[in-house]
Amino acid sequence: MTGAEAANALFVGAILFYATAMFAYAVEYAFDRRAPKRADERRLVAAGGTADDPPEDDAAAVPAVSPAAARASGRVALILTYLGTAVLAASIVTRVIHTGRWPWGNMFEYTVGVALAGMITWLVLVGAGGVPRRLGLFATFAVTMVLGTSVRVYTEAGPLVPALDSYWIVIHVTAAIAASGVMLIGCVFALLHLLKRRYDRQESDGRQVRFPLNVAERLPDATLLERLTFKIHVLGFPLLTFGIFAGAVWAHFAWGRYWAWDPKEVWAFIAWVVYAAYLHARVSGRSARAWAPWIAITGYAVMLFNLTAVNLIFSGLHSYAGV
Repeated sequence: MTGAEAANALFVGAILFYATAMFAYAVEYAFDRRAPKRADERRLVAAGGTADDPPEDDAAAVPAVSPAAARASGRVALILTYLGTAVLAASIVTRVIHTGRWPWGNMFEYTVGVALAGMITWLVLVGAGGVPRRLGLFATFAVTMVLGTSVRVYTEAGPLVPALDSYWIVIHVTAAIAASGVMLIGCVFALLHLLKRRYDRQESDGRQVRFPLNVAERLPDATLLERLTFKIHVLGFPLLTFGIFAGAVWAHFAWGRYWAWDPKEVWAFIAWVVYAAYLHARVSGRSARAWAPWIAITGYAVMLFNLTAVNLIFSGLHSYAGV
């Protein structure tokens, strides 16, 4: 087996680990009936503890799977998530060894890097006790979708194109990948916050909550989700800013100018403006704050557009997708 084949096998293995973990998280999410009280969960998170062992919900109906079995499924899911992340990192390292270069040379490698950065962000949050373990259902779903989509732009391992053969690829692209991975998890929390907020509103109005909105019944307090969304974006925004700045410096050395209004540069700047608007709205008045999660989701939609449409449709100085 060649190095490229080994890297591909590890890549597939990571997807299988994440997909299996997603199913195990779903079991815990659905059948661990010990849904935490909102105040209890806020106290746990504020104290730096874990929200996976709240008091029993006596009013809940007896599930088909016992709560103990559901919690065991959650523990297995977390182990599978760690294994999947290690295998995905091993796939990237194997590709590096095979090609003898930094692994961000095309769209496929960039997307895999985003998935790794996103899952590392998630595991750090869980390890710090910042989020309930059962929400791994949504994190692994997002990362599995990213990895599955990356197959559509798969590129054989090979040397870098001359324009990318610079140490600046380590600085600029790594920062951009890290920012994209962090913002991916931030987008997940923004979506969950909106889902929970809508669920709470319908429940308080006495209206019947139907699928898919009733999935939000097991989510943490909307206030906690909103706070997590903000904290994650506070981490990701400086990474995005630094990535754009480093790209401008690299452009100066490579093309003799810091900014060329290339499509990739323009859409990166648009994403930066949208995220800046989110942070501003989040610390502004109550009405602006209510719109903040929608702005955060829009920001990631712009980043996805920059990754996909700009790479595959538009031509410019950054046409290095490799597909």
